[in-house]
Amino acid sequence: MKLYGLKNCDTCRKALKLLPSAELIDVRAQGVPLVTMQAASTKFGPALVNRRSTTWRGLSEEERARPALELLAQHPALMKRPLIEANGTLYLGWTQEVQTALDV
Repeated sequence: MKLYGLKNCDTCRKALKLLPSAELIDVRAQGVPLVTMQAASTKFGPALVNRRSTTWRGLSEEERARPALELLAQHPALMKRPLIEANGTLYLGWTQEVQTALDV
């Protein structure tokens, strides 16, 4: 199981605590494989971009209009976290629904 997020993100830390077998992949340091990002973009669409983040608020209107994959490649912290890859399935966020699906 892979958990894509930030090592300093409280939500990612909560998820890691309950998913001890998960490997944290820091999106700032290591990035997310293009294939995984494309699959996540297809599955989650615009929800993949965290529009409530300070990084988002700091972007110009021109930058915000760019395609999500381009934005996330340049600003990995814009990704809603965590993005969890488990048994070939992708999950986004750390909602009760995700926790139930992962049997936590």
